[in-house]
Amino acid sequence: MSAGSTTETFGTVAVAGVGLIGGSVALGLRDRLLARHIVGLDASAQALEEALALGVIDEARTSPGEWLSAADLVVLAVPVKALSPMARSLAPFLSNAALITDVGSVKTGIAVEFEALGVRNFVPGHPMTGSERGGVANASAGLLENAVWVLTPTERTPLTALARMRRLIEQLGAAPVVMPPDAHDKLVATISHLPYLASLALTHMVARDERLSLLAAGGFRDLTRVASGDPRMSRDMVVENKAALREALQSFSRQLEHLAETLDDPDELLAAASEGKRTRDNLPVVKRSLLPPKHDLVVAVPDKPNQIGAITRILGEASINIKDIEVLAIREHGGAIRLGLEEASDVDRAAALLREEGYTTRHRG
Repeated sequence: MSAGSTTETFGTVAVAGVGLIGGSVALGLRDRLLARHIVGLDASAQALEEALALGVIDEARTSPGEWLSAADLVVLAVPVKALSPMARSLAPFLSNAALITDVGSVKTGIAVEFEALGVRNFVPGHPMTGSERGGVANASAGLLENAVWVLTPTERTPLTALARMRRLIEQLGAAPVVMPPDAHDKLVATISHLPYLASLALTHMVARDERLSLLAAGGFRDLTRVASGDPRMSRDMVVENKAALREALQSFSRQLEHLAETLDDPDELLAAASEGKRTRDNLPVVKRSLLPPKHDLVVAVPDKPNQIGAITRILGEASINIKDIEVLAIREHGGAIRLGLEEASDVDRAAALLREEGYTTRHRG
């Protein structure tokens, strides 16, 4: 980092867990030229192969080792239940100079774990973003833009590491917010983990009465969207934060009981409804990008003759106009290209057509 510069470029970055969030962080670093070389660490060879094919990472590793000592930035993006085991497996190989962070949705446990391991420069973090569609194929640098990214330092977190992490988050287009780990877990229990359990309860009611499913329209689907997330990961998330979540459930139960009482008092119910509308309308709208939308599709290209020609033919026969083609990566076993398409609707159509022909694709944004 040069004197007076506000931008820090990392030589080697290790992303442990190449899924939706880990892949999005990797793409954010790549798109904003914040990393020269990105290594993906994942137990799934399939996830690594897909990440390589789509140009999300430059190198794949299935286990920790001495290679980690070259990493200037390490991002733990594994499911929350796997964070502590991953921390223990990485710790012996980490450089004392490396900046270390995680993206888990529960902070108290991982903060204690890293302190016990004696790892320096660890700054616990949680980007408040995501999607019900998981996997690296759905990763996007735009997922991080304008998102609140909570940092939960402890008394042992070096101020220099915290400052570097804040700067990195800003460079990725997100907004850093700092608070203690236990405060984060209590707040997230209410605004994230409680809505998940409420969604489960509502969907279970529908599952047990077929008549309800006939009437479950757009509003119900919007309210229960988070129930579509990965069941195992969601289960682990709420279990890891069960103490704070129990408190939130008790508060929620009291709110429901109060609303039940207002059914006999129309004026009080109207006041409650007005407060709810006012609160909901005043919630900030997160705009994922201030730039004009890009209608881009990234396609993994096998190392076979005339693949670009085959791809353009498939889309041309479907009357999908390709406005731009960019080669993103060339590798021993294939590469990746970016297709700039004319309309947003063309991206979904093109992805479906190419996947039918055996190609791997990723929306880029």
